[in-house]
Amino acid sequence: QVQLVESGGGLVQAGGSLRLSCAASRRTFSNYAMGWFRQAPGKEREFVTAISRSGGTTYYADSVKRRFTISRDNARNTVYLQMNSLKPEDTAVYYCAAAPVAGYNDALVDERWYNYWGQGTQVTVSS
Repeated sequence: QVQLVESGGGLVQAGGSLRLSCAASRRTFSNYAMGWFRQAPGKEREFVTAISRSGGTTYYADSVKRRFTISRDNARNTVYLQMNSLKPEDTAVYYCAAAPVAGYNDALVDERWYNYWGQGTQVTVSS
């Protein structure tokens, strides 16, 4: 069992930045590829970004490329999401998730690979 706890959400103006963190409970954190997903009101949950278990390979949705950066610190059992140039359409609940795979192919965009999820953190971007 892996418990994931997100933090760092909040209210920010358009053009601003936020950094989300996701802390994992398990010392085998490095065995999991990690992903961030988001769900806006009235919409389905969507893929945002993912990172392989080593941290060497990353994937991004087109909508966040060159604005968001995913990273991980396996020594701290934590994955991060740096969000810059935020837009009102980025407003959503952001979830981190863990997949028990290496993460070296773009299957990570599919949430069915993930079997552990955090509770989510709200990000609101005002115009």
